[in-house]
Amino acid sequence: MRRVAVIGIGITKFGEHWDRSLRDLALEAGIKAITDAGLEGEKIDAGYLGNMAAGNFAMQEHLGALLADELGLNPIPVTRVEAACASGAVAFRQAYMAVASGVHDIVVAGGVEKMTDLDTETVTKILSAAGDQEWEAFQGATFPALYALMMRAYMIKYGAKEEDFAYIAVKNHRHAKNVEYAQFRNEITVEQVMESKYVAEPIKVLDSSPITDGAAAVILAPLEIAYSYTSEPVEVLASAQASDTIALHSREDITFLRATRIAADRAYRQANITPSQIDVAEVHDAFTIGEVLALEGLGIFDRGTAYRAARENLTTYGGQLVVNPSGGLKAAGHPVGATGIKQIYEVVLQLRGKAGNRQVKNASYGLTNNVGGSGATSVVHIFGKVY
Repeated sequence: MRRVAVIGIGITKFGEHWDRSLRDLALEAGIKAITDAGLEGEKIDAGYLGNMAAGNFAMQEHLGALLADELGLNPIPVTRVEAACASGAVAFRQAYMAVASGVHDIVVAGGVEKMTDLDTETVTKILSAAGDQEWEAFQGATFPALYALMMRAYMIKYGAKEEDFAYIAVKNHRHAKNVEYAQFRNEITVEQVMESKYVAEPIKVLDSSPITDGAAAVILAPLEIAYSYTSEPVEVLASAQASDTIALHSREDITFLRATRIAADRAYRQANITPSQIDVAEVHDAFTIGEVLALEGLGIFDRGTAYRAARENLTTYGGQLVVNPSGGLKAAGHPVGATGIKQIYEVVLQLRGKAGNRQVKNASYGLTNNVGGSGATSVVHIFGKVY
């Protein structure tokens, strides 16, 4: 297996793009990544695109061919990848394996979703297809409801309070104020979170990520030739993916993401590092409980303790490590197919030392964790600064 590096990154503004189409967003992110890598389009060998539900959100399928055409990449193969909210990270993993194996040299991995043209009820129904249709969605269990079950069970088991989760939302909004592509760059208070309306008790509006349009893209190449294109490659040290039951009722413990722990253990072994060496992490906080479950699944905090981390300033600048410097899904936004690539964009930027006012000091190792559904798919990538 060859060593692999990220040599180019690109992203759009996340938010409500009423005047832009899915292809517009994907085109912007792709061109930015190609330009950042110093590439000409004809040098790209293949592409992988993360997208969950363009057929429902935008009435557009066959995205691989569409975007190969739009980006001027024909006749190279571009393949759409779907794994619910983990689509972006799985697309990146496919790109990584294509380069690492030697099948291709230069590969683009992207993610895109156009969600805001539909009303909230319709979007929620479409997203519910990422759960068990027969045992959850058909019974009316939306994703806020599923995560509410997980949050309530966690609170009962470990003694956490709703206010503990509010600190996570506050922290991620504070981080997002320095993020130019974030959907929400406003700070919020614990009191505002606590006073916001319930979506599915105990989850409130301000515990939840928004509906978002956006795209992101990265370019991968063998590390041995990376410096031919950029002076600041970032190495992909590990790529791991694991699965769990799609339905919550089949899991042994709904307060722990087993797939995340398995993927994380594999990733740490590949990278030959320990959780304590991670300097910056982008984790999947579609709801505030998600950040807690991610940090415990990743082994960064012991089970039953991560709910206190934001309140104790352990997951912000000056703490144990910086978690979600982008603002996470909560504040940066959550265009589901693009989220996993956005996480990688942010970590690469941090390891390049080019994150400006949100730069994590002396960052050497970064981690991303993208989750599909309520934890049925979990993908972990570890990145390292190249010295």
